[in-house]
Parts: sequence; C-alpha cells; structure tokens
Amino acid sequence: MKKFLAIFNARNREFLRDRSTLGWNIILPIVLVIGLGFIFSDTDKAMFKVAVLHSADSLEATEDAFLDTRYIQFFAVTDRDTYLQHVSRHQVDMLLDLTAEPARYWINPTSPKGYVLEKMIPAGEYERGVVEGEQVRYVDWLVPGILGMNLMFSCLFGVGYVIVRYRKSGYLKRLNATPLRAFEFLAAQVASRLWLIMAITIAVFVGTDLFLDYMMNGSYLLLLLITTLGSISMISLGLLIAARVTSEELAGGLLNLVSWPMMILSGVWFSLEGTPDVVQWLSKLFPLTYMLDGARKIMIDGAGLAGVWMELLVLALMSAVFLALGAAMFRWKSE
Repeated sequence: MKKFLAIFNARNREFLRDRSTLGWNIILPIVLVIGLGFIFSDTDKAMFKVAVLHSADSLEATEDAFLDTRYIQFFAVTDRDTYLQHVSRHQVDMLLDLTAEPARYWINPTSPKGYVLEKMIPAGEYERGVVEGEQVRYVDWLVPGILGMNLMFSCLFGVGYVIVRYRKSGYLKRLNATPLRAFEFLAAQVASRLWLIMAITIAVFVGTDLFLDYMMNGSYLLLLLITTLGSISMISLGLLIAARVTSEELAGGLLNLVSWPMMILSGVWFSLEGTPDVVQWLSKLFPLTYMLDGARKIMIDGAGLAGVWMELLVLALMSAVFLALGAAMFRWKSE
C-alpha cells in the first residue's frame, strides 16, 4: 500500500505541476459545453431544410401558411437549377417554388426527410415535382464524410501523439545530434502516415463498395488525388500542433480542439446549406471541408479537374503552409 500511495502521490503532483495540461483540462470542457450549448440550445431547432423561390421583398413578407410551420428551416434562394441539384444530393430536403403558377415543390424520392415533408404539405395547394435524373442515395452522400472523418482522426492523432512521445522520451534529442534536419524528419513522418492511412482507406472503400455500390460518376484517379492532398494537409496540421508540445495530455486537448469543430463544421454528417454565413465561413478554415466538397463533386456530380481545381489548390497550399510552419516551430528537446 505504501508503494501504491507513493506512485499515486507522485502522479498527482506531476499532473498538478504541469500548469498547461491542468489548465487545458479545465478550459477544454468549458469551451466545448458553451460552444455546443450555443449551437444546439435552440428549443425550436429546425429538423428540415426547405429552399424557397419567392417574388416578395423578403421571405418574411411572403404570405404562405406553410412557411409558418415550426421545426422547418425555410431560406430564400434564387437559382432553381442549383437547388434542384442540392435536393438530389440530400443537401436540402425540399425546394419550394412560390413564383410558379400554381406553386410547386420538388423532393428526392429516396430522401426520408423529403417523404415526411411531403406529408406536411397542405393538400391541393402545390404541384408535386420529383428531381429528375439519377437519384442520389443518402449513403452516396454520406460515405465521403465517414471516410474523411476516419482520415482526420488518424492523421491528427496518429502523428501528434507520436511526436510528443518521441520528444518526451528523449528520442528527438538523440536525433538532433545527427545531420537530420527538422523538415526532413517531418516530411518522413508525413510520408509514413500517408501511405498507411491511404492503404487502409482504399481497402475500406473498395470493400464496402462491393456491397453498397457507391455512385461514382467521376474519375477514381482524381478522387485519389484529392484524398491524398487532404490527408497530407491534415497530417501536416497534426505535426504543426505537436511542433512544440511536450505533454501528451496537452497535445490531446489541442488535437480535440481542432478535430471536433472540424467534424461538426465540415459537412461530415449533414449539409451546412442554409446555416448562418459565419458558420459557413468558419467551415472554410478546415482542410476536411475542401476534401469532402471535392470528393462529393467527383463521386456524385462527375466533376473533372476543372470542377475541383479550387479544392485541390487550397489543400496544396494548406499542406505547404502547415508543414513549413511546423518545421520552423519544431523543437527537438522537451526543455
């Protein structure tokens, strides 16, 4: 018992004396609770998204009883063709056109939310429209998000913890005595994690595709390219976070601070269509957003290089910036 109490006391003192880790363990849950509470505290939170074409000065000035239905988020749009495509991709649950005579709505027949919304439509007031062309299943829209989320956690935590453990154990201090430069070391870490996570992701994608037969209207090679660039950018971000951290607990807190907002705001589970502008702006700060947008464009819309060049460029720039900053800030020793 004396030995147990000695180790117990030593570990408690070690943790309490590490001010950065102690502070982070207090701050992180507070930030998460306040942030998530702010996002999900609305008691009248919308369960459905309906894009509305209208001719009034504003959506609030539009006289239509259906627009007063609770738990439905109605937002004004101007481009019918674009939002018909969004309905087909499950980004929007319904498109309501109040400029037509008579008024008309469109749904995706494979969408559960579209089915429920159609039951809520006042009988006889609108004409029914169905999105034309190949219907997009929810799983076709969701699979890039699921695989992207797995990539994100593997890239961030698989690298960040390793670097911190190397520094804490003195391994990096010994490497510093060699001619190895920080950039070379970090580049090797990126390459090692990249081929491992890409091999796993490809195997999972191919294996599940045999059973679910994902929609694939674009190039597999282009999909591989954008996934690779996205993985490099997130691995580089993990290296940047771990560049100077010496505590595994602090590294975990910092990685959680990045990964949770990225998972919520990058469109992994649901579309950000119709959300406030500030939310959509924040989503553009994360590499996962660009990777998922590009992957969905390739798989669902059949986009070519011209259709995803912006996503590719941003991911390449993020990778270069994160890796360069990580190399510049990198610390070999724990002191």
